[in-house]
Amino acid sequence: MNNFKYSNTNKRYHTLDYFYKNKFGCKICKISLNAGFTCPNIDGTVGYGGCIYCSKTGSGEFAGNKKDNISKQFNDIKNIMKKKWPDAKYIAYFQARTNTYAPVDKLKELYETALNQENVVGLNIATRPDSISEECLDYLTELNNKTFLTIELGLQTTNEKTSKLINRCHTIQCFENMVKKLRERKINVIVHIINGLPYETKDDMLNTVKYLNKLDIQGIKIHMLSVCKDTALERMYEKEKFHILTKDEYIDIVINQLELLRPEIVIHRITGDPKVEDLIEPKWLIKKFCILNDIDKVMKERNCFQGSKL
Repeated sequence: MNNFKYSNTNKRYHTLDYFYKNKFGCKICKISLNAGFTCPNIDGTVGYGGCIYCSKTGSGEFAGNKKDNISKQFNDIKNIMKKKWPDAKYIAYFQARTNTYAPVDKLKELYETALNQENVVGLNIATRPDSISEECLDYLTELNNKTFLTIELGLQTTNEKTSKLINRCHTIQCFENMVKKLRERKINVIVHIINGLPYETKDDMLNTVKYLNKLDIQGIKIHMLSVCKDTALERMYEKEKFHILTKDEYIDIVINQLELLRPEIVIHRITGDPKVEDLIEPKWLIKKFCILNDIDKVMKERNCFQGSKL
């Protein structure tokens, strides 16, 4: 029997679906949007070239078509989702690249357009910890008072050597300062991390989660490193052939990470979702539901839960 507090299924971790159903009382669908943002780590504001794993779409592989305006992107995707979940409500997710990297007037235009779509109950905004100005923070505070706002911050790792290797171009202190600023304004924070970064050990990956567990964050996205075509990471992999985690290694690490996280932290993602045609390694990442099922199976075998090692 599953006795985990934040679950009404066989999941032994705090799923996003469980969180949304308890908060809103209905199915919530996230609609991924591409507003055509760039990134300060590409255009030279903080660095050049971007993170070495970043694809040409800037993590927006499944977002709307940036050639279309926000309303059209939203409704095109909503109409597809509505066939499966006719009574759902929606969260508009600004996903591709750095979604606070623009003047506040421009951000207002984009965010308000999304909020004005039918049955939208919240916004998720993916960005970098070094790309939220004080003026933007003031505006996000206003937004947070009228909708369910979540800011998604990329961290990826707490290992500073790895962070430099992957060309993140911000420090851990910068990240921590932004988490504090957002939480002072009662804005929810989700953090992205990546398992399997070049030359990282299992201890490195667990240390990242131990660090995050001490911070006032509300959610986490756990990704497996994807080596994708036309990235700096592809070129590094072809040259150095660094170790790629096996599926069993990944599952073991994720479960150990879950055991180190406070149960109330929502697990927004537990594996990657690359485009099949762009993926070079690991090929096992394509079978997403097999990974999810195996995580459930092994957690049951070990009789462990999110937070069980705290």
